Amino acid sequence: MLSGSQDASNAYLRIQAGAGGTEACDWAGILMRMYTRWGERHSFTVEMVDELRNDEAGIQSATLRIVGDYAYGYLQSESGIHRLVRISPFDSNARRHTSFAAVDVTPEIDGTIEIDIRPDDLVRQTFRSGGPGGQHQNKTESGVRYIHTPTGVAAESRSERSQHKNDDLAMKMLKAKLYKIEENKQKAEHEKLYDEKGEVSWGFQIRNYVLQPYTLAKDVRTEHSTSQVMSVLDGDLDDFIQAYLKMKAISGKPAKKAVAADPD
Repeated sequence: MLSGSQDASNAYLRIQAGAGGTEACDWAGILMRMYTRWGERHSFTVEMVDELRNDEAGIQSATLRIVGDYAYGYLQSESGIHRLVRISPFDSNARRHTSFAAVDVTPEIDGTIEIDIRPDDLVRQTFRSGGPGGQHQNKTESGVRYIHTPTGVAAESRSERSQHKNDDLAMKMLKAKLYKIEENKQKAEHEKLYDEKGEVSWGFQIRNYVLQPYTLAKDVRTEHSTSQVMSVLDGDLDDFIQAYLKMKAISGKPAKKAVAADPD
């Protein structure tokens, strides 16, 4: 189940809040905690590479570097749209809300694989990192973003105070994304998973997490489900990961995204 060429690699996991303002940003923050807790359960090292916080709650986006044997092999199951249904803590009328967030997982490419990028195909941008307590970062443009113009793929880092370190991390992530895209092309399975997953909304989700009016976490692709949603949100993802890997091994190729039929 873990025989892919990069399955043994470390992983970059990016979370992007969907439309919906604070609700979606809070959900993205919950997912970031879920994957951090999953990593801790497996004694993996979880490092913050990039984080853009939302003013009221949660995050607009974040990228985690997860270091450990087969981190990418396990976490490849998480790429896609994640949907939450709950009573909103931000709604004074205690109404039920639906929130979406996108998760993107790429392998960390080691030095033995060469990714040739033409300088003319790159756009390099710098920006102020910002963030609570980051006075130094607010005053200097230490954040770095690279855009690969032929594909539109972008990668950025703002976690380090040093622009040089952020530059190095952003380039590594860009190469990881380009490698994964090329690998998918070779397998005829390239689905534009990176930065363009389609609309982050209803109909594109791979997994639903329902807290109201009942409790259920269900993967749309494998049909695996559990009523122990809070345990899942606390990092208990192994059953979902195993179900995906088994399905992938049986089919011999990555699973295609499916549409949920759950009206809630």
